[in-house]
Amino acid sequence: MRSALFSAENLEKESQQPGLRLQNSKMLKIELNGEAMARVGSMVAYQGQVQFQALGSGGIGKFIKQRLTGEGVPLMKLSGRGDVFLADLAKDVHIIDLEPGDALSINGSSVLAFDSTLSYDIKMVSGMGFAASGLFNCVFTGHGRIAITTKGTPVVLNVDAPTYVDPQAAVCWSANLQTGYHRAEQLGLGTLLGRSTGEAFTMSFAGQGFVVVQPSEEPPVQGSGAQQQQQQGGLLGGLLQ
Repeated sequence: MRSALFSAENLEKESQQPGLRLQNSKMLKIELNGEAMARVGSMVAYQGQVQFQALGSGGIGKFIKQRLTGEGVPLMKLSGRGDVFLADLAKDVHIIDLEPGDALSINGSSVLAFDSTLSYDIKMVSGMGFAASGLFNCVFTGHGRIAITTKGTPVVLNVDAPTYVDPQAAVCWSANLQTGYHRAEQLGLGTLLGRSTGEAFTMSFAGQGFVVVQPSEEPPVQGSGAQQQQQQGGLLGGLLQ
């Protein structure tokens, strides 16, 4: 049987080392030899002896925070030995290596999988007040790999000057950055007449670090709690939804 489908670029990528790696730009491969964490429903195929265990909120502490914030944390633990392939609506997949001392604040809806050696916590985004539709993000620390997704090819902004990003386009950033709220429009005649740029506010970032911005805006989330859980995306509302 012959087809361009069977070209080398589409064949399974092999490696001598276990762990997370890209199968292609849209798919993650985990060569499992132990444990890893992944988003519930992200598995598209697997080979070998692999067990899948739903973790719900990922522990009693996170369960309590889920109830307080109205955010879900649908994770599953992968254990065993084999190859697991993960994807999320054909979004682009990127791998980030965290070293001891690193901390990554990330929109939970962009988390695909991560090493079990990493820890995470649900934390309020500082400086946002009640300016945005949600206030919480997920902060990862430890030593290991995390796979995130973006809608399209992102840009990584080096924050060495005041930086402003649409909240629905920001994917993740260095957790040491100072965040805040910046009103993008001033009340004027155009606003009174109903004319608007569509950019009512932005997130501001200051300090030393980076911000990853995707070329797609998640739909803004209205309300909080259960209302937020009913909608997909949203930087501060879609925490590991």
